[in-house]
Amino acid sequence: MQKFPPIVLFLLLVSSTLLAQKKTPSATTTPGVSAATVERVARALAADDMEGRASTQPGGLKAAQFLAAEFQRLGLGSLPGITGYEQVFPVYETKTAALYVTINGTNIPPDKALLVSGQAHLNWTDTDDPAARVMVLGPQPLPAQIYRQILEPTENLIVILDPTHAAEFQRLVGYTKKGRVQPDKPGPYSCVAVLTTTPNAAIKFRVAANTTVRPIEIRNVVAVLPGHDPAKAAEMVVFSSHYDHLGLLEPTSGDNVANGADDDASGTTAVVALAEYFKKKNDNARTLVFAAFTAEEIGGFGSQYFSRQLDAKQITAMFNIEMIGKQAKFGPNTAFITGFDKSDFGKLLQRNLTGTPFRFEPDPYPEQNLFYRSDNATLARLGVPAHTISTDQIPTDKLYHTVDDEIETLDLANMTAVITAIARSSTGIVAGQQTPTRISPEAVSQRP
Repeated sequence: MQKFPPIVLFLLLVSSTLLAQKKTPSATTTPGVSAATVERVARALAADDMEGRASTQPGGLKAAQFLAAEFQRLGLGSLPGITGYEQVFPVYETKTAALYVTINGTNIPPDKALLVSGQAHLNWTDTDDPAARVMVLGPQPLPAQIYRQILEPTENLIVILDPTHAAEFQRLVGYTKKGRVQPDKPGPYSCVAVLTTTPNAAIKFRVAANTTVRPIEIRNVVAVLPGHDPAKAAEMVVFSSHYDHLGLLEPTSGDNVANGADDDASGTTAVVALAEYFKKKNDNARTLVFAAFTAEEIGGFGSQYFSRQLDAKQITAMFNIEMIGKQAKFGPNTAFITGFDKSDFGKLLQRNLTGTPFRFEPDPYPEQNLFYRSDNATLARLGVPAHTISTDQIPTDKLYHTVDDEIETLDLANMTAVITAIARSSTGIVAGQQTPTRISPEAVSQRP
């Protein structure tokens, strides 16, 4: 056995200690996200004074200002072209102010008629030239395209629905009665749908209606942590959620605030906690973008606007976080990834958590089409490996879209574990050492 003088042994010991200090910590020893931040932010976003965070209501603006203040607290940067963190853009809200319809001389009751229009005034009769087209739908099953024809008319149209379609008609009423919000100024066409006995005779009609059209400014809240590697800094990794919810609903047991604690204050809390985590680490090679989207609940307009402001080819990956406030069906310390088979994003995250108590699973609810039901879908259609991470047991979730989705229903400890797992599993992507495969357009070209 070779013997070393004491001084040599001392130097070897010091060198090995220094090397151990410089060694990159494993995923099991890397510090997690702040549990205190998770609880504080979740409680603030789900509080009654946020009034359910509806995109076009004061509560939505209040939530946006809270998130902008959080990004300011962390000292994050802004997207090029905007001052601050609010990515403001217009949408258009249309509401029916008055609607009177007669079919073959019979007045249609107000609760049996609905209007989809962007025109301030309508005054139609069957003698107009050209007259609105009349579509009579009897008791047979409705064609799938009829809903789009009613809600997105491409011609002036009157749809007469047989009373057997009362349930479908009520769903349309529910969709339109509070007004409709759309990203573009409403077009020149209108549709009137009525629920009445289908006439056998030629249709004579009269329609008089007034519609209000109101432009509204809404906003995403977006912050940037620039990359430290000049060769990788142009490549972006997006951590996102939607901060909007349903706002105020019809009272249930005296409660009318749809707090949206799980949907999606939980995911938005994750975005803030991750921003804090990576800011403290301050070693990201790629540029990190932290985005809280508006208007997911009313059409995904926030993520659509966001996607048009960036070059999708420069986005390496998107971690979209949706409803992580309760345990997944796989138990604690688990979550699932939507669209698992559309890129190797999920496999990379699984590999990066090897040796930890946490695991990611493929989406267990493919019949729910969750990949297409959140903000990841917009960027996925542009080829970005954009996936949603969730824990919600949605087929049995009785609190979804109700006033009972409150902060008290969240498992904050498990939620913190999920966010920590996202942070740890993203390390290789954030460091520029891993690049998920792109999603092929064919994989997401059509919504199921």
